[in-house]
Order: sequence, then C-alpha cells, then structure tokens
Amino acid sequence: MSHRYPEYPAMAEPEYEPGQRQAEELPVGQFFTEPAEAPTRRSQRPSREKQRRRRRRTIVMVVVLALFAGVVFGLTMFLRDLLGMNEIKDYEGAGNGSVAFTVAEGDGPLLIGGKLEAEDIVATSKEFVNAFTAQSDGREIQPGTYEMKYQMSSSAAVDALLGDGSGQVHYAAVARDLRQGEVFEILNTSTRIPLSEFQALAANPQQFGLPEQAVSLEGYLHPGEYRFDVEMTAEEIVKEMTANTFAQLEEAGITDPAEQYRILTKASIVQAEAGEADYATVAGSIENRLGPNNTETNGLIQSDATVTYGLDRKSYDLTPEEKADKSNPYNTYANPGLPVGPIGSPSREAIDAAANPADVPYFYWVTVNLDSGETKFSSTLAEHAKYVQEYQDWCGTQKPGRCG
Repeated sequence: MSHRYPEYPAMAEPEYEPGQRQAEELPVGQFFTEPAEAPTRRSQRPSREKQRRRRRRTIVMVVVLALFAGVVFGLTMFLRDLLGMNEIKDYEGAGNGSVAFTVAEGDGPLLIGGKLEAEDIVATSKEFVNAFTAQSDGREIQPGTYEMKYQMSSSAAVDALLGDGSGQVHYAAVARDLRQGEVFEILNTSTRIPLSEFQALAANPQQFGLPEQAVSLEGYLHPGEYRFDVEMTAEEIVKEMTANTFAQLEEAGITDPAEQYRILTKASIVQAEAGEADYATVAGSIENRLGPNNTETNGLIQSDATVTYGLDRKSYDLTPEEKADKSNPYNTYANPGLPVGPIGSPSREAIDAAANPADVPYFYWVTVNLDSGETKFSSTLAEHAKYVQEYQDWCGTQKPGRCG
C-alpha cells in the first residue's frame, strides 16, 4: 500500500487570443496574478529534514558556547595565576606542629623569608619581609636555631625570630650508634660551645651518676633530636642526655647501676652488630656466649665492632694480630666476656633488646648482605662458616672498600 498522495489531474486550459484573457476576466484597473498552487498535505507538514537541521544547529551552538565559556574560564585562571591572584598571601594565627628553623650567620630578612616560605612556615617571603619591616624597630634576627611552627602568620613568625631568646634553641640531631667523640662534635657545631668543655666533662663521668667502672660518658649520651635552650651550658646539656639514658634503662626494668652498665654495654654491641629487626636475636646470641656453660666460643663474644672501637677506627677489616691482641680492653676475640664499657650510643630499641633478649639456640650471626641487612644465625661453627662464605661471595661483587 502506497503512502504517496495522488497527483491532481491536469486541467485543459481554454485557448485565448493574445490579450483576450486579460480583457475578458479582469475588471478594469486590476492586475493579473497567477493563482498559487494548491497546498498539498505533505507541504503543510514540517519537513523532518528541516527539524534535523534545526536540532544540529542548536547542538552546535551549545557546544560552541561551552567551548567559549571554557576558554574564557581558562584564560581568567591563567591571568589570576600570572598576576598572583590565586596565591595565599599570608597564613593566620600561630601555626601548628613543630619545626626547628636555623638562621645562619649573615642571613638577612629576604633570605630568611625565602627559607621560611620553602619550609611552609610562612606563606610568602614578601609578606614576611613586610611584617619584619613593620615590627623589627631596627632589631636584627640573630643566628641560631629557633623552635617554629608550620603555617604561621608572617607577624607570628617575626615575633618568634625577634623574641630576644624566647623560642630560640640549639637544634642537635644525635643518631644512634654514634661514639662519644662524634656526639661532642655535633653538640659543638650546634651550640658553638667549645669541644674542650664537653671533653672535660667526660673525664669525670661519675658526676652525672654513672657507676665507678664507667671510663667515660660513652653509651650514656642518648640519641635523639634535641632542642637545647640557647642559655644551656655544656654541663646542663650532658645532664639532659644522660638523664634520658637512665630513664630508658629504668623503663626497661633495669635499676641497679652495675646492671645498667652491663645492659648498656651489651646494647651498644647489639646496635653496632645488627639491624633493628634482629636486635633481640643478636642479644640472645650474645647472652648464650656469655653463659657459664658455653663451650662453643668459651665466653668469647668475637665482635669486630668492639675490636675496632678499641683501635679508634670504624672498620670490619681486622688482621689476625689485631684479633689476638689482649692489650686492647675492647678486644672480644682475645678477652672473654663483655668489653670494659659501651662502644656507642644505643637506641631505645637496642636497650630493650639487651634487657629482654630472645630465647634462641644461636651462638653465631653474620650479615650476608650489607645492602639489605639480611643476617643469618647458626648454632655451630661449621654452619656459620657457610654463611661467612656467602658474605664473602657477596663482597666479591661489590666495589673495593665496600666490605672493608
């Protein structure tokens, strides 16, 4: 069935002589016009094609307007960034957290402001300099380390740095396993207190509560991050560090002075010989070596770290003569039992391990990979020899001096 409409039938037109039609059909004074074609039902309906075109034009216009709006927004944000309109010009309030900020000798407000901004203590160096100019009243920021906060207002930061000593500290980061001399060098650099003052205090360790057998402050200068008040003396600084060590020993349940010294000495060996994951196992192995029934090593700890401490160097490379030298009071290859004292500053974790060693059957341990810290334990010398060979094989793949 067709949906097409039938065409109108053609009509025969009468024949006229030229000019006759106008004369006969039109009144005088009227013009002739051709009659419009009769509209069909199809022509009365809007064309679907026109509708589709109209929709396409609408969609295109919407897309163009959206793209235009995006370009305008992007350009606006670009100009805001370019002109600094999006930047936080200043923080509000006293800030949060805690950070040690160091002002070096010769640092001026502009350089200090840049450092403060880099550490997110202030929002912008420019606002800090403006605040300093308004508040300093001719004063200068003195070199030193200051206890600051993150995201301080520029005004609060200026107050902290111009506080006439309030808030100013000497910052010292003392790592675990450092020897006494290394700790003193850090304290000297941080506080500018002469090295000789710390060394003089170490000559009389008993004034800080150390037992009579203590030959120095070695082992009692507790590691950690310190912020010493700028007015503190060398004696006050050492007192604070040794107090932290005593507090840690007591927290581990060790209160007797002689036992504290023994635990601290053992903890310093654990610290030097093992990674943190193996502290308790190494402590248990050392305890086995110190046992009265030890026939495997006959009371010898055989620690390279103790021998090299007595030789005043840090190395794993020892000659047979150095291992046999009984005159070295820290030589645990030649002398049974613990050395005469600690060989470094043990951490809280090492002290806990020494006070609470793991119950293990081992006497030997060796770190077979210095990069990963993998340590292997054994109960017999024969098994230990295999692991030592594994370590030597690993060293053979390393650059010269890596295992020295």
